[in-house]
Amino acid sequence: MLPFSPFSLSHLCIRIQKGNMLEIIGYFASALIGISLGLIGGGGSILTVPVLVYLFHTDAVLATSYSLFIVGTTSLVGALPKFKQGLIDVKTAIVFGIPSIIAVYLTRLLLVPAIPDSVFTVGGLEVTKSLFMLLLFAVLMVAAAYSMIRKNGVAKPSVPKNERTYNYPVILLEGLVVGTLTGLVGAGGGFLIIPALVLLSGLPMKEAVGTSLLIIAVKSLFGFMGDMGHYDLNWPLLLTVTAIAVAGIFVGNMLTKKFEGEKLKRGFGWFVLVTGIYIIIKEVWFK
Repeated sequence: MLPFSPFSLSHLCIRIQKGNMLEIIGYFASALIGISLGLIGGGGSILTVPVLVYLFHTDAVLATSYSLFIVGTTSLVGALPKFKQGLIDVKTAIVFGIPSIIAVYLTRLLLVPAIPDSVFTVGGLEVTKSLFMLLLFAVLMVAAAYSMIRKNGVAKPSVPKNERTYNYPVILLEGLVVGTLTGLVGAGGGFLIIPALVLLSGLPMKEAVGTSLLIIAVKSLFGFMGDMGHYDLNWPLLLTVTAIAVAGIFVGNMLTKKFEGEKLKRGFGWFVLVTGIYIIIKEVWFK
């Protein structure tokens, strides 16, 4: 049994009393992770690593591990009401999820530990393992932002469950790619999963969002399991941030009834874009 409460309120109070403004902002940003998942079904996980690195001063490689746990737990909580509402296609989640789970687990277990401490040198810039992971994450943030900002074209009509056909080779390949990216950068990849579920499986958007949350939850938590034994984890911080993000997803679910999701998605996309560009500029030119 862990020697502390999963919600670690005493840990949060002690940190606030120390007056560390960056960490206080970090706790508010942790709520935003869950709120965005509840509001738009994705995107929140892309904030987790920057929050951990820049506000809680966590090493970038360790932050990707923490992110898997935070995102996985928050998405699992968010998926439960979707399941009760019949907005999760279990068959699609299995078909897409199995290769994704295998890829993320093996990436965290074998690939990430195999990355050398000094990856390569460009000019006078040494690209360390931590810097490589941050830059890869920033590039993924820019891609995610573009996906959220751009206006959707003509929506593909959803297909009734009894008429759905599955392009198994493409779905398996997409699952492997998303799983590997999740393992490398610790993000859920909802901005990749949701379009794939709509286009490749014919799921309506609401069902794609619910199914995506389940896939993200399972593969992220399996990825975190691949990390066990590799890192010395700060459990009080990890569980506190997770608890706040989980609370945020309930707030996000309530707010969906009051705000137009598409406008929120584009606004959040611009925020993610600015954050991704900031990381690239800071780490490359102002290190």
